[in-house]
Amino acid sequence: MPYRPPLVAHEYFVADPPELPVRARGEGGLSAVTAAELVAADGAEVMVKAVTTAEETLVVQVGVAGEGVIRVRLSEDATARPRSEGAISLVTPGTYRGARVGAAPGEPIVVDAGSLRAEISLAPWHLRFTDATGRTLVEQDRGHTDISGRLRTLPFGRSSSDGAPVAYHESFAAAPDEAFAGFGESFTRLDKRGQRPLMWNFDAFGAESQRAYKNIPLYVSSRGYGVLVDSGAPTEFDVCQSTHSVVQIIVPDDVMDYYVIAGPTPSDVLDRYDLLTCRPSLPPKWAFGTWISSGFCVDSQERVLARARTIRERGIPCDVLHLDTYWQADGHWSDLQWDPVNFPDPEGMLAELKGMGFQVCLWMNPYISHLSPAFSEAAEAGYFLKNQEGETYVADCWHGSFPPCGIVDLTNPQAVEWFTGLLRDLLRQGVAAFKTDFAEGVPADSVAFNGMTGTDLHNVYTLLFNDAVAAVTREVHGHELVWARSSYLGGQRHSAQWGGDTYTSYAAMGSTIRGGLAHGLSGVPFWSHDAGGFTGRPTDDLYVRWTQFGALSPLLRLHGTTTREPWEFPAVEEQAVGALKLRYRLMPYIYSAAVEAARTGAPMMRAMCVDHPDDPVAWQADLQYLLGRDLLVAPMTAPEGTRQVYLPRGQWVDYWTGEVLEGSRYVTVSKPLDQIPLFVRHGAIIPVATTPGDTVDVPAEITLVAFGGGDTTVEIHDEDGVTVAVVTRDGDVLRVAVTGPKRVTGVEIAPVTGAPARAVIQ
Repeated sequence: MPYRPPLVAHEYFVADPPELPVRARGEGGLSAVTAAELVAADGAEVMVKAVTTAEETLVVQVGVAGEGVIRVRLSEDATARPRSEGAISLVTPGTYRGARVGAAPGEPIVVDAGSLRAEISLAPWHLRFTDATGRTLVEQDRGHTDISGRLRTLPFGRSSSDGAPVAYHESFAAAPDEAFAGFGESFTRLDKRGQRPLMWNFDAFGAESQRAYKNIPLYVSSRGYGVLVDSGAPTEFDVCQSTHSVVQIIVPDDVMDYYVIAGPTPSDVLDRYDLLTCRPSLPPKWAFGTWISSGFCVDSQERVLARARTIRERGIPCDVLHLDTYWQADGHWSDLQWDPVNFPDPEGMLAELKGMGFQVCLWMNPYISHLSPAFSEAAEAGYFLKNQEGETYVADCWHGSFPPCGIVDLTNPQAVEWFTGLLRDLLRQGVAAFKTDFAEGVPADSVAFNGMTGTDLHNVYTLLFNDAVAAVTREVHGHELVWARSSYLGGQRHSAQWGGDTYTSYAAMGSTIRGGLAHGLSGVPFWSHDAGGFTGRPTDDLYVRWTQFGALSPLLRLHGTTTREPWEFPAVEEQAVGALKLRYRLMPYIYSAAVEAARTGAPMMRAMCVDHPDDPVAWQADLQYLLGRDLLVAPMTAPEGTRQVYLPRGQWVDYWTGEVLEGSRYVTVSKPLDQIPLFVRHGAIIPVATTPGDTVDVPAEITLVAFGGGDTTVEIHDEDGVTVAVVTRDGDVLRVAVTGPKRVTGVEIAPVTGAPARAVIQ
């Protein structure tokens, strides 16, 4: 009798991706570009007419889209555009004055974008990308065939089924030692080699699978380049899985439209990626403080105020109180109306909280329960997505846990106006920001106001959602912060994103770290997670260890299905609050790193390969990171309190002991519960708050902490401008010259071997 696995609970996602059609036995349809004929060329682009193995005629365009950026398009019609452009434009190609196109007789055509070049061979067709010196970065795979001559990898071409085109595809040769990272907030190993990322936003039900809330069709390679696919379709990347030496890309759209982006470092790729999309939006400074949530449980005005008073009475650093689902009436989610029973005077509550120094964030999403009075109003006005029969699509957005909902149709301008009007009223009452939850639930078979199918709208819907919420927040408050669960290409303009509904375990915390690192390498620097884990109650030690991880993350929120209030963990409250106090002490350093990330696109939470791209171990050490440039954070991912930490080249100082350790090796680190493994780059000068307060805007004075001490320059960014400290070592003395608005009150010399004896502020 055949083996059958035991039955387990299984979730059916309301918006599962459509499967690509399977060709019937004997049916053709796989075509490859074999040769091409030059049609036109100017100083920045080449257009060729290509023929395929299926005797099709397709158009290939290869052109410069910025310095170090080359765009490649394959389509039947040169004017074809990705179907997602029916709702939103994802990529805006740039220009480069130094661009040129040329070819010597009998030689490949060269498209020159400065630090990146494309070499085009017409017959037989082949495309290769090099750096300015001619070193190959990546090239098209030349095709793997079996003994019968059948292709075993997807060629540069397209596929048809039942006589109709269904997808375009491209394949790149991969070096045996090449690593690949990015693809959005992917919770699997950072190096995606051997994986198959699907660009389809899921309600991922946690952070321990390949399903992701935030997919971004961008990856960076250890060989010094990146690839970006411009499409909202469920694009699939086979990263050396079915064939170990080939990356295959399948785009079920009307065009294959991709960009090769020069490095040589991941930061260089992300800088150029931002020029094609947008720079990250910097959150307001208060957002970098602690966020403490009501949790996923019934709340009330009385409880919120009591929570706020307790936080202040116990001296817990905190800037934001988050009110989750139950600020609204149960069963009405998310009609954006206060529960009149539990919150009889929201304006008074918000004013009182403001007086105590708290900002307030409210949970919401674009789904409205069919039980809410707002549902009938919106349905009659045509503000929801429709089904195939033209009726309101009532979807099981909560997977059977709560009532089915209508999904606000954000392609309908009147629906957007109605929806943002509800938000505007709340913002004017004193709400500071919204947690934009869900938005992964657009069903593939739904129909939008603008005529788009649910398949084409699904991924980009989250951008429309967060754009709308950010716009009305900016209108009322002057900032555009949203705390978003789902995102897509260009979503770094939404300045806070978090890792979704993680399980409460050390393993889930490890997966969460990997998700944050991958998302940072996909262009999103301001990311967070539910400290303590979301589902269930963490053990005391896990609560502390995860809070420590949160305190040294770009943004920090304590949230879960049960309370994450520190006093509800009395045995370890001191250790947890100690982690929060460490964050507030480091706030000048953290906020300065945030300003740099917004300016450059490099992540705050930096995978080791960001600063050490030529170190192959740095692409694999994915349970640790650099916070900014100088702090190496290795969250404790095991209850025993011991782990392996990879120290890259150079010298590193144990933050807690001052011990100097040589890099380029793994070290075994054991830390008590009140300490997270934390290392400082030897010679770094870390700006800290001289007297940290309960909110981030209190410190007006800065202390510099020297870990070894040497000649260096430190930039301290704040809302009042940039303060520059120039540090020089004169024998056994550090001399510090400061210019700018901040007052530097002193210099601490960390107990590091070889450190200077004293410091003088000039």
